[in-house]
Amino acid sequence: MQKKLNKKQGERLTASLPYLIALASGILMGLTVAPVGAWLLAWIAIVPLWVLVVTSAKSKNQFPPAFLWGIGYHGVALFWITGIHPMTWLGVPWLPSLAITLFCWGFISVLGGVFVAIWAAVMVRLGGQNPWLRILIGTAIWCGLESLWSAGPLWWSSLAYTQSPHNLVILHLGQLSGPNTVTATIVAVNGLIAEGWTNRQLLETLRERAASRREDAKSAKISSVSSAPLRFVNKYWVIATGLLITLHLIGFILYSRPIAQPPEAALKVGIVQGNIPNRLLRSSEGFRRAQENYTNGYLTLADQGVNAVLTPEGALPIFQRNLMATALVAAVKEKGVVAWIGAFGERGDSYTISLFTFNSKGEIVSRYDKAKLVPLGEYIPFEGILGGIVQRLSPLDAHQVAGSANQLFDTPFGRAIASICYESAFPEQFRRQAAAGGQFILSSSNDAHYTASMPFQHHAQDMMRAIETDRWSARATNTGYSAFVDPHGRTLWISGYNTYETHAETIYRRQTQTLYVHWGDWLTPLLLISSGGAWLVIKLRDTKKINKNLTQS
Repeated sequence: MQKKLNKKQGERLTASLPYLIALASGILMGLTVAPVGAWLLAWIAIVPLWVLVVTSAKSKNQFPPAFLWGIGYHGVALFWITGIHPMTWLGVPWLPSLAITLFCWGFISVLGGVFVAIWAAVMVRLGGQNPWLRILIGTAIWCGLESLWSAGPLWWSSLAYTQSPHNLVILHLGQLSGPNTVTATIVAVNGLIAEGWTNRQLLETLRERAASRREDAKSAKISSVSSAPLRFVNKYWVIATGLLITLHLIGFILYSRPIAQPPEAALKVGIVQGNIPNRLLRSSEGFRRAQENYTNGYLTLADQGVNAVLTPEGALPIFQRNLMATALVAAVKEKGVVAWIGAFGERGDSYTISLFTFNSKGEIVSRYDKAKLVPLGEYIPFEGILGGIVQRLSPLDAHQVAGSANQLFDTPFGRAIASICYESAFPEQFRRQAAAGGQFILSSSNDAHYTASMPFQHHAQDMMRAIETDRWSARATNTGYSAFVDPHGRTLWISGYNTYETHAETIYRRQTQTLYVHWGDWLTPLLLISSGGAWLVIKLRDTKKINKNLTQS
């Protein structure tokens, strides 16, 4: 009886092993980003999933492992979402806050699982038994799905960002065709390693069968056939190594290019990190501290001879009509130094999260409205369906609206690339503004309600955008991490976390255009068309062979 019980337990463990392996490898991919930052794991973390998907293709059992891999990756990488709890500072009771937080984290994790499951289904369906076709299709579909996902409101965890901020060399491939260039490299290398492993296992199986039959002639035949695959299998790993080295060399060449710093293009920018906790920001005490911190910070930087001062998202949590009466604007009029102030804009009965340019006279000369809003946090998605539910759970204001997708942000120093908080994850926002003449990046954020891993990931996103557009970047946040980044993604200065700080740095206006800025993401369509063409050619060839055999028989 005990033997039967042990046998059943062993069978259950064996049956569940693929799922455990898939989940574990997804978790490993999630550890590539902050707070762990084990970025090297990205180059092998898809391998177990790929092997499981390919080897289970005939049984059609590849979808649950793929689903679990996606949950493991996105669930771990985006665990910082849970840091928004408790939202009592928004007036949300503790229990509903927990429910909203877990729903958001669970939803994005499940969405990531569906994403990977779709990838697995398409790859095995179209790739068939051809390893090279599977690698091409697997790479193309992953890039295509990331492009599709990033076109919507929920986006953050591209495979490319697993390499930021550590592997600046490979991130320079983003100058060619955006972050999908890095994503394609990661998927292709993992696919080559996995296909090499799969073919090696197949070879060993053939040899074992040959030895067990003890048929000399047949064994010799299989041995002669199997010696070729051994050399062929090694080609996968050789090509994977060569691809990895070659693309890093290309990235290094781009990384090594000198950055022109003409004096006439110099712009000394100051950043004020006010360090006002969100739980206080909407109170009278919080507003008093905000006025004091940002005004004093502005005056300190103005005395240091800066050309302009950048403040975080919502630095002064008031509407545009009330800005002129603040001490900060009075200081701008006194010192005559340009200021970019985060506050609320107005649009009819609704409001926007905005960044305003105040010129040396203290007049508003331009405004940028946040175009990518945080779902549930800043607006209610599918309001007709979810609006009633969310409004019963919390007092979240559904009257916040997004800015136009085609805004331009002109300043007294030329056109800037503006980004407010969540928009850092959307490379197209930066590419479009750079193509329209944006000469430097101004990133304004408030990550105060999250743990330190989120703002560090946020900084990593901004580093990628600086590299892709070949622009200097100034990033101001409420509680950290504020930073200055050069066009090679190198952090010139980064603030502490939960600290009040001011800092000035010289950045340079640039008008260069990378291939990505000029042409956009041309690689993903090329991969999709190439994989579709290759699939069609192979399909027609196989059909022709079948028809020929039928005719001969």
